[in-house]
Amino acid sequence: MLTKVCTYDAVPGYFVQGDQPPSPASIIAVPPRFGLKNDGEDGWHDFKSTIDELNATDPANAEYKVLFLGRHGEGYHNLGRKKYGKEEWMRYYSLIGGDDEMTWAPDAQLTPLGHTQAYAVRDAWKEEIKCGIPIPQRCYVSPLRRALETWTDIFSGNGRHTVLPGDRRIVTIVENCRESYGLHPCDMRLSRSKLQAFFPPPMYQFEPGFTEEDVLWSKDERECEEHIRQRARYVLDMIFAEPEIYVSVTTHGWFIRGLLAEIDHAPHAIPTGGVLPVVIRREWRHVN
Repeated sequence: MLTKVCTYDAVPGYFVQGDQPPSPASIIAVPPRFGLKNDGEDGWHDFKSTIDELNATDPANAEYKVLFLGRHGEGYHNLGRKKYGKEEWMRYYSLIGGDDEMTWAPDAQLTPLGHTQAYAVRDAWKEEIKCGIPIPQRCYVSPLRRALETWTDIFSGNGRHTVLPGDRRIVTIVENCRESYGLHPCDMRLSRSKLQAFFPPPMYQFEPGFTEEDVLWSKDERECEEHIRQRARYVLDMIFAEPEIYVSVTTHGWFIRGLLAEIDHAPHAIPTGGVLPVVIRREWRHVN
């Protein structure tokens, strides 16, 4: 019996970040034009035309979408790791809530630098909008506060700070967009009620079935990379079930790593406050 399955694949050739694994020293959080190779005056217009053509003419009736993967700005847990070093952080400090200078758990928030990094992304979006970049038609975000705060700083401003038009200034909070979980309390989310108090509707909307308490985080076990890939695939299934082509996902380093592995994209370690656009092709196939 034949079974219908779908595959997700990164489509290289449009962004410099997708060609080969970069050296760590060469990675820029927000590269010029978000890394678009065609940096001419009509670069974004040509890019959008190409995506439209791919969706209209693919011989296998495959679908193409463009994801703008954003990593949250610096959180207090990132600052704690810098302060104590990786070894001491992993041995002890990642397992507690903070020290006498700062608090990083539960659910670490952005540092002042983290907000500054998010504002830099907002300004980059505003500049690229002038050049015709496709504005996200739908936004998804992790339920951890550092990601929610980052999305807010980038996309929900008013007046001269506006990136998204008013009718698109809505984001869906998705459990599976979160960071790898377990052991480290900085990655344990707040309850749904508390999150809703900080990030109220109608701008912030929970996905269907979002639980009141964090039922995933465990003090005894860290999530494995294969499970992160499974979560990333679930998010891809959700995104491709909707009609929108241009999608923003504000999330975390380990989630992005898992998603890139799932679509066979070159590894790319995004710094805090970084943005990585990817073109993704979904094809349905029949297999035995």
